[in-house]
Amino acid sequence: MAAHRKPRPFPLGRPAARTAATLALASAATATLFEGSGHADPAGPGRTPAQVRTEVDRLYQEAEVATERYNGAKERADAARVSYDRLRDEAARRTERLNTARHSLGAVAAAQYRSGGLDPAVQLALTSDPDDYLERAALVQKAGDRQAAAITAVRREIAGLAQLRAESADRLTALRGHEAELRRQKATVLDKLAAARRLLARLTAEERARYEAAVAARTTPRASGGGATARADLSSGDRTTAASAGTTPAAASASAPATGRASAALSFARAQLGKPYVWGATGPSAYDCSGLTQAAWRAAGVSLPRTTYTQINAGRRVSRSELAPGDLVFFYSGISHVGLYIGGGQMIHAPRPGAPVRIAPIDEMPFAGATRVA
Repeated sequence: MAAHRKPRPFPLGRPAARTAATLALASAATATLFEGSGHADPAGPGRTPAQVRTEVDRLYQEAEVATERYNGAKERADAARVSYDRLRDEAARRTERLNTARHSLGAVAAAQYRSGGLDPAVQLALTSDPDDYLERAALVQKAGDRQAAAITAVRREIAGLAQLRAESADRLTALRGHEAELRRQKATVLDKLAAARRLLARLTAEERARYEAAVAARTTPRASGGGATARADLSSGDRTTAASAGTTPAAASASAPATGRASAALSFARAQLGKPYVWGATGPSAYDCSGLTQAAWRAAGVSLPRTTYTQINAGRRVSRSELAPGDLVFFYSGISHVGLYIGGGQMIHAPRPGAPVRIAPIDEMPFAGATRVA
């Protein structure tokens, strides 16, 4: 009866067909996996250079956020490594002192064992020269006092060494945590930069030329009268940020010339113009944004912290209308970019990979705040 027929087995006589079907399924699964886990590539046919620039700028900005996190993690890892090495060196010195003290105590104990350790009253009774014995007994008492002090010192060294080793273990744990964070942030930076490169690689030579021209036009220094052009290049959200600041690059151009340490910092920054942006770099041949400002102020005798989000707290906050040459100017809501204000609505900064240290209008990015270092 048809209702009770056994199910037909899978046909085994066509291995080539089965292999092709299996490979097709595997290929489809792999494609689905990579499409789900990879980056969506927004550069498609007909995409304009402006659209590409918007997406590339977003990737570069996200890479810069990760770069500053990397810089912070590196700073913490370096501090943890220095602390760990210091504790480890101190533990080695204390171990050497402890071993020396133990050796001395062992030598005294061996000498006492060889002398027989007779009761002092018996020794006095048997001696032929009591005065000489009493004199030597006093010396032995002093030696005993010194020995007791040595034992106390050994005990202190043992306790101190145990504490040092515990602190070293804590520092090592912290160091490994910071190093793991470093690896995560480095992977994020490289991932964003690779995505931007893939995006740019999809452009034709003509589209790439238009893209580069648009970037150059946006970052070319302008006279004070060109501030409107720079602002017109902002998104609507960025224009709101600029307007709320209550001033324009033209208004800022009346700032006084730099003097003192600010002048020294600006002179250093100008000497770096044209050097490449490299994420995580602090000079002298390449910089990232906070690496440049840190190096500039170091040349002026001022030590700044490493990251944008700590540099903003390294001095007195000033409003945009108060900007003066030498001030640090910060951008984006996450305080992920910094430049050195030079006056006239312009700054020197290290923009991003592929864009060397240059002069640019502060209106090219959403303004987040400013700090006067000295």
